[in-house]
Amino acid sequence: MQREQTQVAVIGAGAAGLYTALRAARLGGAATVISATPLAESSSYWAQGGLAAALAADDSPERHLADTIAAGRGSVRESAARVLCDEAPAAVADLGELGVHFDADRHGNLALGLEGGHSVRRIVHAGGAATGRRIIRQLSALVAQDERIAVLEGRRVTRILTDGERAVGIELDDSSVLEASAIVLATGGAAALWSRTTNPAGAIGGGLLLANDAGAQLADLELMQFHPTAVVADNGADGLLVTEAVRGEGARLLDAAGERFVNELAPRDEVARAVQRRIDTSGRSSVGLDMREVDPALFPNVVSALRRAGIDPERELVPVAPAAHYMMGGVATDLHGRASMRGLYAVGECSCTGLHGANRLASNSLSECFVFGARAARAAVAESGSDRATGEPRPAFGPPPEPAISPESRAALWRYAGLERDGDGLRRLAADEHPLVRLIARSALAREESRGAHQRLDFPALDPALDGRHVTLTSGGDPVLVSWS
Repeated sequence: MQREQTQVAVIGAGAAGLYTALRAARLGGAATVISATPLAESSSYWAQGGLAAALAADDSPERHLADTIAAGRGSVRESAARVLCDEAPAAVADLGELGVHFDADRHGNLALGLEGGHSVRRIVHAGGAATGRRIIRQLSALVAQDERIAVLEGRRVTRILTDGERAVGIELDDSSVLEASAIVLATGGAAALWSRTTNPAGAIGGGLLLANDAGAQLADLELMQFHPTAVVADNGADGLLVTEAVRGEGARLLDAAGERFVNELAPRDEVARAVQRRIDTSGRSSVGLDMREVDPALFPNVVSALRRAGIDPERELVPVAPAAHYMMGGVATDLHGRASMRGLYAVGECSCTGLHGANRLASNSLSECFVFGARAARAAVAESGSDRATGEPRPAFGPPPEPAISPESRAALWRYAGLERDGDGLRRLAADEHPLVRLIARSALAREESRGAHQRLDFPALDPALDGRHVTLTSGGDPVLVSWS
């Protein structure tokens, strides 16, 4: 068996993974990035949202924190949210120094956008809705040029190896082993497990299964955020995301009668449920997003994508409906990205710090990639210097976790764990063939209340006793509700 060594192994080449590797290298560490796709082709490439950061004169980290906590429906881990809000402005500045060109107004100041749940303009974009593309291209180029970073493209991790107490390496799809003093999961989310989704097909929670198989704790898997404005179409454009920023610039949601029925800038869970209720009562498959008064020059990528789908947003309503968009749960970590197993870290959407609570505040997720990516890099480099793995990787027994999912499982997840769910459906889902679907169902069954993105018809009220409580799972164990400081 071929064996190689590295100091920090980063699994995933999205925004969180690339930035973590760059920060580790800047701290003097040696990193290896493992990417299933070529660089600059990760899910982050398609991100339309921006970075939330308190940069305006009338804004502050405290105000950003208040908005984050309000959106999170009583389930936000305040310490994690405070870290994000305090450190996001520095992350934006650092990206600028790395060569990311953010949009500016005619005076040269950052052009700040407004999105749902934010009380002021604080969303930073690069190329409008092409923010993900701009950032990933720049970070990919920097990673490729950095002598301290090795890149393994077109490779998949099949297992995290342990010595019984800590993570000590990874097994790759060619059965080779990469030993590492610190392993950082940056594998993205799981929204493509649902049959209707805004995510690319690969976003099916592979990193969560790797962590669970290794014995690390997962948390909040029942909390999937549904985006309210995903295109409804039969021509390959179904699920195309229309960024929330268009509503920040005046786009309205209209029902079948042409009436506005919701505050478009309310938190996402509220808007998504309002949209779904109108769809259900009308018998139609969508509501209309009216972008006709929005300057198309502000969102050239969105407008072009809609026109390729045969929709002219300057002249007609865009048919939209909710779709699975962002997993707020993931690998449970502390405020430095450390998982419950020593030597293992998680950053970005595959992680769960408790920052997002039960309803993610728009554009906090991209900021999270950089704020917590920097923190994880510091911790991983420090750990690899002072607490190096000394145990031998244990041989793997049994097949590695299989992330592939059938159309039947995807349809069942949408039906029984969509915007609304109940105990009967979740119990059926808990017997599904897919291991992550079963974990999601078990988590949802353990939260006997309705909160944010988790709406149970058999427990329709929010339970104040569950404020600040998180559903945690470890391989082979029952779900446990815990509070995090």
